[in-house]
Order: sequence, then C-alpha cells, then structure tokens
Amino acid sequence: MNKRLSSFSVYTLLTLGALAMVFPFVWMVLTSLKSFQELFDLRWLPQEPTLENYREVLFGTQFPRWFLNSLVVAGVTTVSVLFFDSLVGYTLAKLRFPGKNLIFVLILATLMVPTEMLIIPWYVMSVDYGWVNTFWGVLFPGLISAFGVFLMRQFFESLPSDLLDAGRIDGLSEFGVFWRVAFPLVRPALAALGIFTFLGNWNAFLWPLVIIQTPEMRTLPVGVALFSGEAGTAWHLIMAASSLAVIPVLIVFFVFQRQIIEGVVLTGVKG
Repeated sequence: MNKRLSSFSVYTLLTLGALAMVFPFVWMVLTSLKSFQELFDLRWLPQEPTLENYREVLFGTQFPRWFLNSLVVAGVTTVSVLFFDSLVGYTLAKLRFPGKNLIFVLILATLMVPTEMLIIPWYVMSVDYGWVNTFWGVLFPGLISAFGVFLMRQFFESLPSDLLDAGRIDGLSEFGVFWRVAFPLVRPALAALGIFTFLGNWNAFLWPLVIIQTPEMRTLPVGVALFSGEAGTAWHLIMAASSLAVIPVLIVFFVFQRQIIEGVVLTGVKG
C-alpha cells in the first residue's frame, strides 16, 4: 500500500508539472487562432478559429527570411560545435602533451564568465573586422563551446584505449582514429550536445540583437520581438509567429528523442 501511494504521489506531481509546462504553449497556440477582437475575452477557446493570423505573418511580414536566418545560424553553429568540440575533447582525453591539464582548466574557467561581459569585446572585434550585420558576425561566438569540450572530453575518457591502439596498428592516422573509431562511439553525447546547441542558438536573442542592424538579417527571436513593437498590441500575430517558431524545435526533439534522453542520462552518470 505504501509503495502504491508513493507511486501515485510521484505520478501526480509529474502530471501537475507537465500541465504547468504545457499550459503556456497551449495558450499560445489557441491565442494564435483568435481574431483581434477576441484577444482580451476571458474565453479559453476561440469562438471563431481562424488561420488568417498565420497567413498575415507568413505573407505580410519578413518572417520567412527571419526563419531562414535562424535555421542557418542554428544549423551551422551546431555542426561546428559537434565537430570542433569533439575534436578538442578527444585531444584532451586521449593524447599526451605538456600543459594538457592546464589548457583544460583554462577552458573550464571560461564557463564562469557571463555572456553579458563578452558582448562589448565581441562587438569591438566585429567592428574592427567588418563583421557587423553579417552571418559571420552572428555565428563566430558560438562556433565552439567550453561546455561541449568538457562534455566530449568526459565521454572520450571512458572509451577503452585498446580500441584506439588497434586503429593505430591498422595504419590509421591520429585523425583517422578519431573520425573512424572514437567519433562513432560517442553518438549519445553528440546527440545531447547537438540538441542543446541547436536550441541555444535558435533561441539566442541578446547577441543577434546587438550585431544585426537591418531587418533582412534578423534572426527569428529578434524579428518577433521587434515585430511586436511594429505591430503594437497585435498579440494574435505575435502568438502565430511564436507558434511557427516552435515547429523546428519540436521536429528535432521528436526525431532524436531517444538519443537525447540517452545522452542526458549518460551525462548525469558521467558527472
């Protein structure tokens, strides 16, 4: 009986937590189906559901361009982080060279620096090199991450060195050992790091807001935020744009759900 009560309590708390998480999303979608006249009604469901808000967002604003910009930024950054972070993590985990531990400590130390403190140096460097209002200006701060280096190093540390030595005996170069032997064995970690990186860059707001100057170069969070200013109190359009912005994140999660959960679990075990 005590075990059943305990399980019931746990599932009840989990259900309440899930409802609390889902509620804002459901409210956003339902609001996006309301007309402007229905916005401030106390009714939960729209009386006359309409897709006109989505049509206006897609064809009456620069939303498609912002969507494409965010997709490019998040996609390129994710690929870069997966490759370079895993390469650095492998180097720090499996190769021997002087100062290896010091380099790793210095990389971890950068995690203690708030992003807000880096905005001015990043902007000054972007001005000096002509990166303002360019894709490269938006991309370069996130092409490699200290957290990703730490995560991948921990996973590469767990790989048996005998497997890597076997690859070297077979004549593989050190990069070949990394790419053909070690890299495929850390797929759960890559999946977890990939989804975290994609989500972080898809939702990034502060740095793109600073570095982007023209409407055509805006990413989706910046575009929707400034669109709210241009649209005044047109919350029905803002909710429609926000609902569309969630779609890629949901697709990525559902496609890689198993790998993501496995990677998060293994990350917790490694910690």
